[in-house]
Amino acid sequence: MATLAEWIEGARPRTLPNAVAPVLAGTGAAAYAGHASPAYAALALVVALALIIGVNFANDYSDGIRGTDDRRVGPVRLVATGLATPASVRASALSCLVVACVVGATLIVLSGHWWLFAVGAACVAGAWFYTGSAKPYGYAGFGEPAVFVFFGLVAVLGTMYVQADVVSPTAVACAVAIGAFSAAVLLANNLRDIRSDSAVGKRTLAVRLGDGGTRRLYVALLVLPFVASLLVGTWHPPATFAVVSALLLIAPLRTVLGRHAGYALVPVLRDTGLAMLLWAAVTATALAFG
Repeated sequence: MATLAEWIEGARPRTLPNAVAPVLAGTGAAAYAGHASPAYAALALVVALALIIGVNFANDYSDGIRGTDDRRVGPVRLVATGLATPASVRASALSCLVVACVVGATLIVLSGHWWLFAVGAACVAGAWFYTGSAKPYGYAGFGEPAVFVFFGLVAVLGTMYVQADVVSPTAVACAVAIGAFSAAVLLANNLRDIRSDSAVGKRTLAVRLGDGGTRRLYVALLVLPFVASLLVGTWHPPATFAVVSALLLIAPLRTVLGRHAGYALVPVLRDTGLAMLLWAAVTATALAFG
């Protein structure tokens, strides 16, 4: 029976910046437009956190019953290690997705944007079918594009829209930046697992690109947020201070460009996520108060 600490590790807390950062960025863009709502931002944050924890447990469940996690490095896998039953992990995933649905529906009703129910349904489906179903899209190399869309474009623009009723060019730039960061986090995870994924027929984007191509794409993705900072800075100069987050990327870039593999890549996920969180926090603060 898994302990509380093991359940927490199974939720993969290193991925939580992927949920927090887009809400920060979207709220900063809403504040810049003069229409930030702390209450709506808090609801959006709960939705984002529930979705990412839900997809992490769903991934643990689906990969565990397929046997694709049997030789995986990184955080604990509850099903693959036998620490928790598949049924309990699946129930945890579904419970998180239900929370996301209920809180998301509340936010939609309060904001009055009923068409967002379709967007919410797409987000929940994306979370489950990432590794669920007979043909999961995460096994076909579409994980990173999905993360870019759902935790970048949808999360940032949706957070702004429910608060300000508009989507601004500033928000679009922020959404691209957060989407690139989020995709880089997943790409680093899949770079670490190229060998084990290849062995079980899991054709992630990293497997398709190969080791060298994946490392080059990781670097390219990390360039985009700072291009976005310079772009937003042309409209609002204090936003350029977000480039300070590049300091947190020195170590992961050295690891990736140094062609390290296996456990050496585990800190890359954490550091990339923290850089994303700092970028979002500085940008949001600059937009709201600069």
